[in-house]
Amino acid sequence: MKPSKLQDHLRRCHPDKTENDLKYFQTVKDKFQKRPTLDRTFASTSQRNDDGLRASYNISLLVAKSGKPHTIGEKLILPAVEEVLKTVFHKPASDIIKRIPLSNNTVERRIEEMSSDIDSFLCNYL
Repeated sequence: MKPSKLQDHLRRCHPDKTENDLKYFQTVKDKFQKRPTLDRTFASTSQRNDDGLRASYNISLLVAKSGKPHTIGEKLILPAVEEVLKTVFHKPASDIIKRIPLSNNTVERRIEEMSSDIDSFLCNYL
């Protein structure tokens, strides 16, 4: 908006604020930009959940490539990841491990999803 129109708006709609200095309006602007919004709230949680989901798919791909039983994720990989996090990073790994679903059914479902995606891609390509 043009500065002249802003000044006119300020005089007409907010006469009580006309005496305030520039710093007041800058703080109001900063508060407005830093306020919690719905997008920011869900963006942080979805990012955390997305990391665990991505890790689950990557580990499922490794399990599929190895040809080992699907339960290896729960029995070997998660305890190994937990041990690495405890030993190397000196942080509790429980909250990170909870975000990586690797049950037998989950790994099986992820492998089937990836294989159907590959099948559909190849059929569309050919």
